[in-house]
Amino acid sequence: MAPRPRGFATKAIHAAVEPDPFTGSIMTPVHLTSTYVQQELGVNKGYEYARVSNPTRTVLERNVAALEGVKHGLAFGSGMAAITTLFHLLKSGDHVLLSSNVYGGTYRLGKLVLNQFQLDFEFIDTTDPDNISKHVRPTTKMLFVETPTNPTIELTDLKAVARIAKAKKLISVVDNTFASPYLQNPLSYGIDIVVHSATKYLNGHSDMLGGLLILNDKKLAERLRFLQKSIGGILSPFEAWMCLRGIKTLPIRMERHCANAMEVARFLARHRKVEKVNYPGLLTHPQHHLAKKQMRGFGGMISFDLGGLAAAKSFLKRVRLCSLAESLGGVETLISHPATMTHASVPAEQRQAIGVTDGLVRISVGIENVEDIIEDLKQALGRT
Repeated sequence: MAPRPRGFATKAIHAAVEPDPFTGSIMTPVHLTSTYVQQELGVNKGYEYARVSNPTRTVLERNVAALEGVKHGLAFGSGMAAITTLFHLLKSGDHVLLSSNVYGGTYRLGKLVLNQFQLDFEFIDTTDPDNISKHVRPTTKMLFVETPTNPTIELTDLKAVARIAKAKKLISVVDNTFASPYLQNPLSYGIDIVVHSATKYLNGHSDMLGGLLILNDKKLAERLRFLQKSIGGILSPFEAWMCLRGIKTLPIRMERHCANAMEVARFLARHRKVEKVNYPGLLTHPQHHLAKKQMRGFGGMISFDLGGLAAAKSFLKRVRLCSLAESLGGVETLISHPATMTHASVPAEQRQAIGVTDGLVRISVGIENVEDIIEDLKQALGRT
C-alpha cells in the first residue's frame, strides 16, 4: 500500500495548534466574538469580522490542510455549505462532470437547486478514465468525484482524474469524506481541491456539523475565501473546536474502523441472506487493487444488498447495537437505507442504475468490539 505520511498522528495533534499566548492553555481556545477591535484604521491583528475569519476556525483550517499535506484550508458550517461555495467558482452555462454515485445531497444541490442558474450537472461512471474523457465538452469546467463513493463504495483512479483534468484545463475535485486524510490524500496525486464533511470521520463523535475545502493553489484559495466571506456559510468557533478535538484521535480511530470493517465485511460475504457486499478490502471487490494502490487502508464503510425492500426493512427493524440513522464516521456503528434516506432525492430509475437498490443497506462500522457488532448483525439477519 502507499506509504503513510510521515508523522501523521503528530500532525493530527500538533499541526497549527499552539499554546494560548495569554494563558498557556494547551487546547486552542474557543474565540466567541463577532468582531475584533482594531488599533487604528488599516491596522489590525489579522482579524476584522468573524464571518471573514476567527482564530479557532483558522487553527482547524490549517490543521486539516497539514493533514492533507498542503497550505490552504477553508471551514464551513456543513459539508453542503462547502460544496455550495465550491460550485460558485462556476458561471451560467458551465458543465460539471460528477461521479454517478455521489452523495445524494450533492445530487440534490446540482439537479434541484443550482440547475436553475443554468449550471449543467452530468453524473457519469468515473471508474473508467476513458468514460470520463469522452464526456468532456468545450463547456466542461469541473470534474467532481467521490472515491470511495457513497453508498456503493466504488473507486476512481485519482492519478487518471488529475491527468485528464490538467489536459482539459478542468478544476478537479475529490470528496475525500469516506477515506479521511488518514487513508488517502488526493492532492498528492495532482487533484486541485479536496472536500471533507468534517461531520464524519474528522470529528468522529457525531456531535457537530462542518465542512472543509482543502487546496494548494494560492489564487484559487483566494477566490474561495472571497466566496466564503460573501456567501457566509462559515463554521462556528465552537464547532471548529469540537472538530479539532476529534481530529486528535483520528489515526487511532481509523485503524479500529478499518480493522472492524474488514471483519464485518468478511462475515457479511459469508452470510447466505446477503446477495452482495461492497467493500474494497475484499478480494472480490472489482477495484481491490486500485484501493491498495491509492489508499492506506480500506475504510470503515460497507454496503450490502439483501435482495429487496422487505428484507432490508425487516433487518433494519431488528438491529439493536447498530443504530438506524443518517450520517457516518462516528465511533458508534450507524446503519442506513440509502434509497429512502441519503439518496431519496435521486429518481428511482437512476438509483437502480447506479446500484442503489431497495435492498441496499449501508453500514458505518464503529469502534465497538467487533464481536458485538457481528453478533447484532447476525441476530438481525436471522440465524437460520
